[in-house]
Amino acid sequence: MKIVLASSSPRRLELLGRLGVTPDRIVSPDIDESPRKGELPREYVVRMAQEKAAAVAREDDEILIAGDTTVAVGQRILGQAADAAEQRKFLQLLSGRRHHVMSAVCVIAADGTARTKLSDSVVKFKRFEPREIDAYIASGEGQGKAGGYAIQGTAEAFVTWMAGSYSGIMGLPLYETRNLLISAGYPLG
Repeated sequence: MKIVLASSSPRRLELLGRLGVTPDRIVSPDIDESPRKGELPREYVVRMAQEKAAAVAREDDEILIAGDTTVAVGQRILGQAADAAEQRKFLQLLSGRRHHVMSAVCVIAADGTARTKLSDSVVKFKRFEPREIDAYIASGEGQGKAGGYAIQGTAEAFVTWMAGSYSGIMGLPLYETRNLLISAGYPLG
């Protein structure tokens, strides 16, 4: 069976490799990722994974994997920071408090059956000093990342507590992905 990864994220590719899966094709889905008015983070991230999966053409013998990750503070969705000013606002909001990191994965089996799973993790950061925020933004590490940070980098040193899926926080929940691939008939040990 062939695997298609509907993502341009190097982290998702790396995480998929941890399952021993190498995609036969990688296609970046082109969709509007704007949240709908009043849309809750959980609904949003599931919809994004499903829309990304639907946006990529799939051959009959291919299994397609798509995912999305978002950071949520209450009902507020923190997507990818557009610039340093927005990243600063995100980090100030996350400073010293818990937030949710939701990752949804959608797998479309060779027979066309689509299944979606959600991973909801909770992360708490230390209270940031302004100089820590400045240094983190200057590092460039959080650019293009949900919530303005990358858990797998230096931001991990700011985590005081977390619960849930570390791989989900990185961008692809491996437990859920593995089970969806098995359900789709992909041979994993």
